[in-house]
Amino acid sequence: MSTHDRLFIAGTDTGIGKTHVSCALLHALRAAGRDAVGMKPVASGCEETPGGLRNEDALALQAAGPADVPYAAINPVSLRASLSPHLAAARDGVTVTLPPLTAAFEQLRARHAPVVVEGVGGWLVPLAPGLMASALARAWQLPVILVVGLRLGCLNHALLSARAIAADGCRLLGWVGNRIDPAMEAVEDNLATLRDLMPAPCLGVLPHGESAASAARHLAAAVAALE
Repeated sequence: MSTHDRLFIAGTDTGIGKTHVSCALLHALRAAGRDAVGMKPVASGCEETPGGLRNEDALALQAAGPADVPYAAINPVSLRASLSPHLAAARDGVTVTLPPLTAAFEQLRARHAPVVVEGVGGWLVPLAPGLMASALARAWQLPVILVVGLRLGCLNHALLSARAIAADGCRLLGWVGNRIDPAMEAVEDNLATLRDLMPAPCLGVLPHGESAASAARHLAAAVAALE
């Protein structure tokens, strides 16, 4: 299986729309005939439900993918507190380790392609002592698409993230701009700067306020990059 049949969605920070971009990409890939599935290996801020702990982002990924994929396959580690995963796990008495996450990833990968793996927060978020979120991309040899939340400060965050991704030996396939701040000034100038300075191409810019299904039309370049 090609590495283009698996992908890691990283973000410049938390709250910048990784899930929105991941869901839009799932819609775009599935519209193009790909059997794409989303995965959120570790999720904080989960709520108790009759079916167990559930995370809003993981549920959105589940809804955007194949109808028959169980929640536990998409989000194998669900944590209650809305904290960095290593802190949320400590509160729940859980230690996040790589092998169970890898097993869940391989099960999805055996049935669906591509597997779109959404990270947690930014690139260097701890999952456990000695285990960072970036370790998933390294261990599973996932090319990376970086979601750049378009707001003041995004240039620095994007360039630092790109540098960290390269330093960890991962391939930055491209980046997607997400209009999280509709009042941001000089958006086009910032996008031009990113296109000039980022070491990988822009694979789409998502407007503010559109559903993931509607925003999918802006990700044709991302779909092409995974062919």
